[in-house]
Amino acid sequence: MAETMQFDLVSPERRLASTKVRAVQIPGADGDMTAMPDHAPTITTLRPGVLRAEGPDGEAEYVVTGGFAEIGAEGVTVLAERSLPRGDVTAEDVKAMVEEAKAAYEQAKETYVNEPGPVDDAAKLLADMVAMGQHIGLYNN
Repeated sequence: MAETMQFDLVSPERRLASTKVRAVQIPGADGDMTAMPDHAPTITTLRPGVLRAEGPDGEAEYVVTGGFAEIGAEGVTVLAERSLPRGDVTAEDVKAMVEEAKAAYEQAKETYVNEPGPVDDAAKLLADMVAMGQHIGLYNN
């Protein structure tokens, strides 16, 4: 078993990480998962949460709001809708993300009357965004 694997984290704005790691904890839409070297090939969607990369030089945390993670023989590649280093996230950032999710939920309720699927998806996104903010201690509502 290899000791490290390649980890790449990319958002539309920039590449946030490209390094060797021992493990990556991923906030998957179907549950959290940890990818380590020689992990079975997997693709998963992300939910809002904290992604942790554990490497030889320590741990790095990133707030992600969605996207995809691909785990393969070469390592883990995360394509995030939005991602910021955890240390750079402010209460104002989290509040703005929650407000965007609230607006999307309200729009879904208006647009998809009697169609619970899209409304439920928007409600889950809002709940996940609030939970992420509370988890990192920057949202108390």
